[in-house]
Amino acid sequence: MAENSTKASIKYWEGVNADVDGMLGGIPQVPEYAHIDKVDIQSSKNLLAKLGFGGRKGLRLAENALEGGAGIGRVTEALLVKVAKQVDVIEPLAKFTAGLQGKPGIRNIFNVGLEDWRPNEGDQYDLIWTQWCVGYLDDEQLVDYLKRCKEVLTPKTGVLVIKENIATDNNDVWDETDSSVTRADVKFHRIFKQAGMRLVKSEIQRGLPQNASVTLFPIYMYALKPE
Repeated sequence: MAENSTKASIKYWEGVNADVDGMLGGIPQVPEYAHIDKVDIQSSKNLLAKLGFGGRKGLRLAENALEGGAGIGRVTEALLVKVAKQVDVIEPLAKFTAGLQGKPGIRNIFNVGLEDWRPNEGDQYDLIWTQWCVGYLDDEQLVDYLKRCKEVLTPKTGVLVIKENIATDNNDVWDETDSSVTRADVKFHRIFKQAGMRLVKSEIQRGLPQNASVTLFPIYMYALKPE
């Protein structure tokens, strides 16, 4: 695997527009994927309901949630503020989080990378959501990030969700465009174990078009708790 370069990744994202199309790499412009944003959010909402989070009867609202790698807050606003009373976000580029400042349900904004994020003293989260961004961390950084998340999850009931593209041949795939890595499922399981996390539920993203003109990696959701 090529060595991840945080500086190169930041430089790439500095040139990306602060909108949904930018956050999703232009994929919504492909006709077959025009509704990928809604499909993505709905599948994530379904997973959280299975984990007991939501606004419907029989589900609970998280007291505090955290999104790692929030970008413009696409997931925060469409999903997390609806299943949590307060949401903190981690996002290194302040231009992306400017629109979240002062919005209802948004508490702390950490304008740092996942590798540099440190929780505030006393912070605790019922739910931590991290999507399409751990590919910018090398394996050691990812293990360290998961360990920090583990320390601030609410004991017994707190859940960490990782949602990521997955390499299909058990080998990591390096992307020179944004200096990221797409890991294989077996690699993620190994990293979770190293971080002292256990898998409580996993699902594959459904609802994506078959035989589309552009082929995407499979998308997995991993729900984790401390061992």
